[in-house]
Amino acid sequence: MWRDAGESADSYYQVRPECTDVPKTRFKIKAGKTLSARKWHSAFSPDGFLDIGKTLGRIQRGGIHPSIRGEVWEFLLGCYDPRSAFDVREQIRSHRRVQYARWKEECREMFPIVGSGRFITAPVITEDGQPIQEPLVLLETNQEKGLASSSNGNMDANGNAIDASGINQSSINASSSEMVKELTSRGPLDKKVIQWMLTLHQIGLDVVRTDRTLVFYEKQENLSKLWDILAVYAWIDTDVGYCQGMSDLCSPMIILLDDEADAFWCFERLMRRLRGNFRCTESSVGVETQLGNLAAITQVIDPKLHQHLDALGGGDYLFAFRMLMVLFRREFSFCDSLYLWEMMWALEYDPDLFEMYEEADANSEKTEGSKGRTKSIRHYGKFERENKKNGATNSEAPLPISVFLVASVLKDKSSKLLTEARGLDDVVKILNDMTGNLDAKKACSGAMKLHKKYLKKAKKT
Repeated sequence: MWRDAGESADSYYQVRPECTDVPKTRFKIKAGKTLSARKWHSAFSPDGFLDIGKTLGRIQRGGIHPSIRGEVWEFLLGCYDPRSAFDVREQIRSHRRVQYARWKEECREMFPIVGSGRFITAPVITEDGQPIQEPLVLLETNQEKGLASSSNGNMDANGNAIDASGINQSSINASSSEMVKELTSRGPLDKKVIQWMLTLHQIGLDVVRTDRTLVFYEKQENLSKLWDILAVYAWIDTDVGYCQGMSDLCSPMIILLDDEADAFWCFERLMRRLRGNFRCTESSVGVETQLGNLAAITQVIDPKLHQHLDALGGGDYLFAFRMLMVLFRREFSFCDSLYLWEMMWALEYDPDLFEMYEEADANSEKTEGSKGRTKSIRHYGKFERENKKNGATNSEAPLPISVFLVASVLKDKSSKLLTEARGLDDVVKILNDMTGNLDAKKACSGAMKLHKKYLKKAKKT
């Protein structure tokens, strides 16, 4: 029987021709399986109410067509309530765009590089709020380096970013230093402002390294958009600010959504799920909780493997740190990581997500025009349904599917880890060798099986 081999999605996320070592994309757009634009639009009633159950099933079977991925993600991440009408969602969108513009303007008033189409990669302020004066930093931020033409027009011969008009990034850093001097001349800076300004160059350093194989980031305006969103987020989320890894999570949003404010809110909703991983104290890193959960799952599912890893000194499971922090962005191709994310979000979808987020905002008002709270079990993702069946409550905070995904990967590599890993370096090497060799759909199926198995065994204990 003839089977649809599927259409490649690589043309939607073009890789720079000189980058030949990127993981191969496995995701294919398949008729009848992938959520198409036609199926997506037909899932809405005339007033705009979305049949989320039907949509989730399609996503779980074959992912989302790249042409509609951004707008579907807005629902999966809880930006909008599927039980709301078109006009209600437009009001929310307009309100959020205004709110983002206000926050961005606050940031621009403190540091005019924000929103200028440029960004910085060198520190401009000390921890006590003074403009950088150390000779080496001044050399980096003030020295005008000669420009050289390059194939993409965005880097000089020394590897410094150049904007669309040919401005060297080091000269931007120099002007930034002058801005800080002017700001501090008005009096001592607030602690919150200092903390924020200390992160701006780190955001810039990460931005130029994020998804650098994609043609999309050859344009300076796209790099600066990513920097702006992360800078604004760092300003409004004072508990977390900015941490490495956030640029990997934010990057797909600005590729999928044309409007910067819409991309910001999609990222902000994703961070509501993940910010606990980034919250750090003097004694711990937030993701340690998830690593502890991973250890507990592996101990139940594969006791021999857990014992072996513990004997090697890996009982803290820190070797899985990256997979949980950036949701497998490094283990899959760019396109496959998006496919994995949307399947995960569809599987653990909760129809109350939007309302939970809105109610969590102290200043938010009740949204009018939503179509009540009536819902059936089919409105939940398959993973979330299993949690509901097993009596999980909000107070118990069910484990996310990402932890079971990592556990599934470890289970698949169990034999190799048991026979070949003689130290933690071997564990890391075996896991790194998976890059580009994982199948997103199989990984999700494996996670679901482990989840069921874990719930059964956990009940018995």
